[in-house]
Amino acid sequence: MDQIRQSSHAPAQRPVRPTFSELFTPKLVTVWREGYTRDHLKADALAGLTVAIVALPLSMAIAIASGVTPERGLYTSIVGGFLISAFGGSRFQIGGPAGAFIVLVAATVARVGVDGLLLATMMAGVFLLAIGYLRLGTYIKFIPYPVTVGFTAGIAIIIFSGQIVELFGLKLAGPEPGPLVPKLMALAEAIGTINPAATFVAVLTIATIVMLKRWWPKWPAMLIAIALASLVVAVLSLPAETIGTRYGGIPSSLQWPAFPPVSLARMIDVLPDAVAFALLGAIESLLSAVVADGMTGRRHRSNCELVAQGFANIASAVFGGICATGTIARTATNVRAGAHGPVSGMIHSAVLLMLMLVAAPLASYIPLAALAGVLAVVCWNMFEKQAFATLLRASRGDALVLMATFLIVIFRDLTEGIVVGFALGSILFIDRMAKSIAVEADQTLVPDDVADATSAYDSSEATDTDTVVYRISGAFFFGAASTVGTVLDRIADQRRNFILDCSAVPFFDSTAANVIEGAAHKARRAGVRFIISGASPQIRRMLINHGVKRPLVTYAASIKDARAQLRQSGAAETL
Repeated sequence: MDQIRQSSHAPAQRPVRPTFSELFTPKLVTVWREGYTRDHLKADALAGLTVAIVALPLSMAIAIASGVTPERGLYTSIVGGFLISAFGGSRFQIGGPAGAFIVLVAATVARVGVDGLLLATMMAGVFLLAIGYLRLGTYIKFIPYPVTVGFTAGIAIIIFSGQIVELFGLKLAGPEPGPLVPKLMALAEAIGTINPAATFVAVLTIATIVMLKRWWPKWPAMLIAIALASLVVAVLSLPAETIGTRYGGIPSSLQWPAFPPVSLARMIDVLPDAVAFALLGAIESLLSAVVADGMTGRRHRSNCELVAQGFANIASAVFGGICATGTIARTATNVRAGAHGPVSGMIHSAVLLMLMLVAAPLASYIPLAALAGVLAVVCWNMFEKQAFATLLRASRGDALVLMATFLIVIFRDLTEGIVVGFALGSILFIDRMAKSIAVEADQTLVPDDVADATSAYDSSEATDTDTVVYRISGAFFFGAASTVGTVLDRIADQRRNFILDCSAVPFFDSTAANVIEGAAHKARRAGVRFIISGASPQIRRMLINHGVKRPLVTYAASIKDARAQLRQSGAAETL
C-alpha cells in the first residue's frame, strides 16, 4: 500500500537533496537528453507557428493597453519569449507580455516614462534571478487558491475598463484616470462622443472571435478577426483610428540593444515598480507552469523557471521590450497544439520576428478598436467565472479571502490585494487548524486488546496489482497541495483502480479540493477508477462543490467498502 505519510514502523530516511545542476538544468537540455527526433521537431514547429499566430495581435494589444507603442510588445515576445523557452524549467511555457501587467506597466509609464519602465524591468529581472538562485520559488506556491482567483478576476475588470475608450472610440476631456471610480466617471461624461465606426469594428471583432471559437476552434480566431476588421476599415474607409494613424506603424526590425539611463536616484525611484514586476512575474509564470503541468502530467522546475524569467526580463528591457512572463493562454494553446518541448516556444519567437520583418507595413491598417476587442475577449476568459462562483459557495472563509483580494485589486492596488489576501488566508488557516484539534475524554492509558476479525483472510487484497491505495494523514491545505499533487501524479502508473483514503484528514481547503479535482480528471483520462474513502461530511461537501462527484469519482465509507465496490463492479463486468 502506498502512503503519502511514511509508516511509523519503517526506518526513517532523509530525503536526498537535489543538486544545483538538477534544480537549474533547463528543460531544453532534458528534452535533448531524452532524444529529440525529426517528428518532435515537426510537432514543435507546428505548435510554435500556431502560438505565434495567437501571440501576434495579443502582443501589440497588450503593449498599447500598457501605454507604450505596439512594437514593444513584439520585442518582448521575440526576445523574452525565446529566452524563457530556452532556459526555463517548464517544457511548454510560452513567454511574452501578459495582460496581468497592463495596469502596473501603464502606471509606471505614466509616473517615470518609458526609460523608467525599462530600468524597472531590468531590476525586476535581477530580483527574479535572486529569487530563483536562492530557491525561494517554492514558496510562491503557497499562495492560496482564492487569492489567485480573486487577483486574476480583479485584473480582468481593470483591463476591460481600460479598453472602453477604444471599444467605443470615446474622446475624453483630459487624460484617462487610472483608478476605477474616477475612470468610470470620466467615461460617463464622454458618452456623447461615441464613434459608431469604432463600436462597429469592436463588435465585429468580438463576434468573429466568439463564432470561430465555437464553430471552428482550431482556427486562429484572433488573427482572423483582426484581419477581417482591418479589411473592413480599409475597404469602407471607416473613420476608426488605426495603429498607423496613431503610432505611424511599427518598425520592420528589432531595436539595437541599449541600456536605459541608470543612476542610484533613478533606481530608488523605480524600486517599488521593480519589486511589483518581480512578484507578479513570479506568480504569473509559476501559475502558467502549473497549468501546463496539469494539462500534460509533467512537472516544472520552479526555481529554474524564475531564473529564466530573470534573464528574459533583463534582455527584453535591453532590446526595448516590456515585462516578460509566462502566459497562461498562450502556454495552454501550445500544449493543445501538440508541442513536445521548449523548441516550440523558441520557434514561436522566431516566427514572430519573421512576421515583423516581412509584414510590418500591414500592421498600420490594424484598427485600435479591433485590438481592444481582442483584449475584451481575453478579459472574459481571464475572469474564472466557475471558480469564482465555486469559491463563493465553498465556505465563508474562502469567500472572504476571494472578495477581499478581488475588491482591493480593483479599488486599491494589485500588490496590496495579494498581500491582504495572503494574510487573510494565513489567518483563516490558523483558525481552521485550531478547530481541527480534538480532545478525547475518558481514554485509558493502554489501548484495549482487540480480538482477531472473524472473517477469513483474503489474500487477493494483498496481491491485487490493479489497485493502489493512498492515505493522506493530517491537514490537507494550500501549503501541502504541491507535495500531495506530486504524489498523486503517479496514479495512472499501470494501475486500474485508485483508492484515496481521507479518513485521517481533519481539514480540507479549496486548494486541496482543486488538487483532487485535477487528479480525478487525470485518472479519468487514463481510464483509472477513482474512489475516495473515509471522507468526513464536511470534506465530501467541499469536494462535491468543486465538481469532484459522479461520474468522476465515487465515495466509500472505508477502504473495505471501497474494495467491495471494486469487487462488485468486477463481478458485473464478467457477467
